[in-house]
Amino acid sequence: MIFFCSPIVSVFTDVLGCRVTAVGGAAVGLVGLLASSFVTSLGPLYITYGVVFACGCSFAYQPSLVILGHYFKKRLGLVNGIVTAGSSVFTITLPFVLSGMLERVGLQNTMRILSILMFILMLAGFTYRPLLPAKPRLSRPGSRCPSLGRLFNVNIWKSLGYRIWAFGIPAALYGYFVPYVHLMKHVEERFGPDANKEVLLMCIGVTSGVGRLIFGRVADYVEGVNKVYLQVSSFLVIGLMSMMIPLCNVFGGLIAVCLLMGLFDGCFICIMAPIAFELVGPDNVSQAIGCLLGLMSVPMTVGPPIAGFLRDRLHNYDVAFYLAGIPPLVGGAVLCLIPWVERRRHQKEQEVTLKMLDQKNSQAVC
Repeated sequence: MIFFCSPIVSVFTDVLGCRVTAVGGAAVGLVGLLASSFVTSLGPLYITYGVVFACGCSFAYQPSLVILGHYFKKRLGLVNGIVTAGSSVFTITLPFVLSGMLERVGLQNTMRILSILMFILMLAGFTYRPLLPAKPRLSRPGSRCPSLGRLFNVNIWKSLGYRIWAFGIPAALYGYFVPYVHLMKHVEERFGPDANKEVLLMCIGVTSGVGRLIFGRVADYVEGVNKVYLQVSSFLVIGLMSMMIPLCNVFGGLIAVCLLMGLFDGCFICIMAPIAFELVGPDNVSQAIGCLLGLMSVPMTVGPPIAGFLRDRLHNYDVAFYLAGIPPLVGGAVLCLIPWVERRRHQKEQEVTLKMLDQKNSQAVC
């Protein structure tokens, strides 16, 4: 739901700005989380937590990526790595904190305590001060409503490189969540219920945070759209590691697989925003990221249920993990076209510019 709402969030970000969107989203998330703490049945919880809280988180999340481009350009990759590494820290620590709170104060009071984090997020949104010039108002004279051209930015789809990126990434993500959702159950079936399966997700979380810091800095040294090759390498490793999971008959081998998977998962996440800035420019990056996240939501949701269905039919997860590794390989191969497409576009633009200069020079001579 957080990613699914992103195209709408991008429109609000362009019209209202990063600050209003982020603060409003955090406030909606705070209301949804507080309302969930008073719900006593599952039905209303789908609305308060699954819709209201998730939509609020979506409105608070995307502006945090867009605002970075207002402050940083040279070290945008490193900054994205630092910012996104925060989620890895919470991935590691929050499960232990939540389990302790659930035992001591119960589910409802735990949600009320977590509401404090949403309030802090709302306060943090007030610090978003855009530095780039605001877009001109594209509404009709005498009308207070923005035109459709302002609401929906079609310029991003004119870039062939962005179109390949926007459809190549979702194509690579059909198996992305399969290890996260089904790895624990697979470990129980393969190594027994006493296996220390929690350490695997911790390994993924730790190395994902490290990967975001490392590859975010590396991305700053890679010129232009060649940053896409970092994402290609991340999909290659993630796909191969997914296929390696069923082959690991030793628990130590599974730990090594999870460490590598987490490292390159961090690479994939931290350079999404820098690539978007390279492909469409800072003026169009909000809706470029929003549309990409919206397209990503469908394959990321579809993968785990299909893997569960295969496990019920085949009585093990082997085929599910093998198949989960194929989409990243295919999607990574598709993304390799982007640098070639962008180089051809720049060459054509240079040729057009040279022709215009030649015409002007010939006219000046005459």
